[in-house]
Amino acid sequence: MLTKMAHESSFLVLVHIFILLWHFGTYKVSSKPKVPCYFIFGDSLVDNGNNNELYSKWKANYRPYGVDFPKGDTGRFCNGRTTADIIGQFLGFNDFIPPYATATDEEISTGVNYASAGCGIREETGSHNGGRFSLDMQLVNHKAVISRLSRLQQNISTLKECMYLVNIGSNDFVNNYFLPDHYNTSRLYSLKKYTEVLMKQYSKQLRTLYKMGARKVALFALTQIGCTPLATSKFGTDGKPCVKEINKAAMLFNHKFKPLVEKLNTDNEDALFTFINITSILYPQGDRAMRTPPCCKLDGEWACKAGSIPCPFRIFHIYYDALHPSEISNIAMATRAYHAIHPADAYPYDIYHLVRVHN
Repeated sequence: MLTKMAHESSFLVLVHIFILLWHFGTYKVSSKPKVPCYFIFGDSLVDNGNNNELYSKWKANYRPYGVDFPKGDTGRFCNGRTTADIIGQFLGFNDFIPPYATATDEEISTGVNYASAGCGIREETGSHNGGRFSLDMQLVNHKAVISRLSRLQQNISTLKECMYLVNIGSNDFVNNYFLPDHYNTSRLYSLKKYTEVLMKQYSKQLRTLYKMGARKVALFALTQIGCTPLATSKFGTDGKPCVKEINKAAMLFNHKFKPLVEKLNTDNEDALFTFINITSILYPQGDRAMRTPPCCKLDGEWACKAGSIPCPFRIFHIYYDALHPSEISNIAMATRAYHAIHPADAYPYDIYHLVRVHN
């Protein structure tokens, strides 16, 4: 019965995605960018190669990752584009925003991607698998880029008109709190208290970003991380579609986003923080799971096996590996993040309206 429900739910989600793609199928990307620059912060959901040269297991610079991406296996944890890539195209950028690790002086004027797989809001998150750039380190790197722009005599006042995307927080649960063999956070805090501590730190980091010139900032809330193939296989579901305790963690964290953006916008002059409700977008059936299997053959718990052949019909798979969405899922998330079709998708703005507000 559960298997039948899971398949029905997966089918409904895929139908939802195809309707969404048809709805926006004629959407034309502007030839001129709608913002002067675009900066990306986050984890593996938007990483585009910053970990490639690190001593780390948090890497995806090998096939079958990138099998559908124009530039191949760049370090994206996907068969194709990430949500950040697709949003960049909607914003009118002709080229993908470069990773901080390789961005040249000529490239940084239009933006930089600082995202790093395995990282989190907390410094220690993901450390059991090696190197990664925490959100604090990404902010340090952004400060360095601003200094480079200033030395290049770029007008850094335009930073206020740029677009900022932040997609982070999942690893602070699945690669920290719910890994007691590696981290002590679950012994230090109850789940409720942990989400409060985590959001307090996140708020402080976002205020730092504001002080560096960011005004138009889209914050991606967490998806139902208890429904990933990794979570369901590793933790078990007690006959339910997803891992209840992990989804509860995401829910507790996500419920803090609306008051977070309200306070940030109230306390800071010209601030235009908004949050994107990924659960509303990717899980239209509520708590019912999207139980399509990973598209690629796994090597260990979640990553694609190097050199393996992925599934042939990737548009029918919600997940590419056991943790990360396939490009078809990223298209759905990016499209509704950019142009919401339901009031619950974004608050107080979707990205389309956010970039049109003039400070």
